Amino acid sequence: MAVNYNDIDPRKKAFIFELDNVLFPAKDYYYQIYYLFANLLEYTELNNASKTTELMIATYNTKGEDAVYDALVGELDVDEKYRSKLEIMLLTSKLPLKLLLYQNMLSFMQEVVTDRKKLFVVTNGTPQMQLNKIRQVEWHGLESYLTCYFAQETRPKPDTDSIDLLLKEHHLERRDLLMITGSNTDILCAEASGIDYLSASEIIS
Repeated sequence: MAVNYNDIDPRKKAFIFELDNVLFPAKDYYYQIYYLFANLLEYTELNNASKTTELMIATYNTKGEDAVYDALVGELDVDEKYRSKLEIMLLTSKLPLKLLLYQNMLSFMQEVVTDRKKLFVVTNGTPQMQLNKIRQVEWHGLESYLTCYFAQETRPKPDTDSIDLLLKEHHLERRDLLMITGSNTDILCAEASGIDYLSASEIIS
């Protein structure tokens, strides 16, 4: 049974979210970039776009994002000169389709806003890429209620710098916050910050 907003301690005043696999599936971003990159390669090098996309997605799912380009080099003999092109596309590309929030997470956030509580995104990862994702989410009007912190601009989670800054700038107490976690990194950050947390999977499921 999924946790909904009414199950949360009503004394909480603010909620902190990561982006990837908390608000939306991370793969929805990467798959679209891989599709765009594969079509670029087909246009420039006549590589079969669907075959390239399939390999990139399969590698992402089995070995992770960092192994994707090496797989292209090793299996499809893609030239090293395109590596930087993929890196730039991951930071800046306009996606064919908007990124969709998990339905239960959207409902949860809408109820937070209706209850006049605060929404924060505190995200690890390259700030430019994370901002590119944020710009391409279908927020359903929630974007005007969001305050975003890019943890890498201070020190990445599980370091607590971004949480400490958030508390100071918004005059909040640790007991006021609930972090919606998507990884062990988030949990360690919440524990080190002395704030309560709830796994995103409990809301999404």
